Amino acid sequence: MNNNTKQHGILQAILELPQKVIRYVSSAAVRIFSPPDDNYPETGVQPFEGEPAKKKD
Repeated sequence: MNNNTKQHGILQAILELPQKVIRYVSSAAVRIFSPPDDNYPETGVQPFEGEPAKKKD
């Protein structure tokens, strides 16, 4: 490996680093602001089926 190839590799790594950082941050932002991807059933209001608490005097 000659000196020119090493310099080219270093330059390539320096140029790719900001692209990787931007891609990492933007993918997080897209995930935060995208619609939810959970598939939980919509439950709505649940009726109370217990005994009411006793009043404290």
